[in-house]
Amino acid sequence: MNRQHQTYFCRPPEFLSKVRIPTRVMESEGAMMEEIAGLMYEEILKQQNGGRTVLICPVGPAAQYPILAQKINESGTSLRHVWFANMDEYLTDDGRYNSDKNFSFQESMEANFYSRIRPELLPPKEQRLFPDPGNPQAIDDLLESMGGADLMLTGVGINGHLAFNEPPQPEESITDQEFLRLPTRILPIAEATRINNGGRKVAGALDIFPKLCVTLGMKQLLDCKTIKIYLYCDWQWGVMRKLSLEAPSRFCPASFLQTHPDAEMVISRELYEFMLPHSGI
Repeated sequence: MNRQHQTYFCRPPEFLSKVRIPTRVMESEGAMMEEIAGLMYEEILKQQNGGRTVLICPVGPAAQYPILAQKINESGTSLRHVWFANMDEYLTDDGRYNSDKNFSFQESMEANFYSRIRPELLPPKEQRLFPDPGNPQAIDDLLESMGGADLMLTGVGINGHLAFNEPPQPEESITDQEFLRLPTRILPIAEATRINNGGRKVAGALDIFPKLCVTLGMKQLLDCKTIKIYLYCDWQWGVMRKLSLEAPSRFCPASFLQTHPDAEMVISRELYEFMLPHSGI
């Protein structure tokens, strides 16, 4: 069986028997959002008596944040010991944070999370972190000084990117090991990402979709102690199989989770059961 048959045409039970990363099936996207909020809340509670919690946060998915805010408010749990490090952010063409609310993860975090939490429970503003395009090294230094993040629960891009760590172009001269050491940085958003995200976010108006981003590096992400990726969108079926069935490669960055000591892929039942039609099987 050639590689593409192995990746895209093995049937669901065979897929689960061949994955190179621990994999679990959940019934629905809603159940995933509840789980993500619950796991974040549990991690926050672990260190509330004098410790410190460092969470790497995506905006995609984002539906977990109102659920988490409700848990925090109902329990009266203070977040003063928690650092929230967001993974990435869209930028303008001149490399600045984007003020358009359509393209601001900071606006999304404020609307979906911080503004929903009782003021006395909020973490200090200096603990609500985003990679800074003017000083990308700053967040790397801070995360290193705290021994890395404790938990990252996130999605995966259509081309396998984690945060905005886009796969290199074939002509780029970079090895897998060099890619794994990439720090927080500004970089162009891959065309596949722009088409996929822009098709959903701004109805395909790619002329106005950002071309640049700032992202935590692969090193900062993979230094996180526990990582779980959640896949439930129909367009994630192909990358779900690629990242879990093929050898780790910079051309599908999420595949490097195969080498992480505490990583898990969580997929929806719909993705698990879907099969491409193929007359040769």
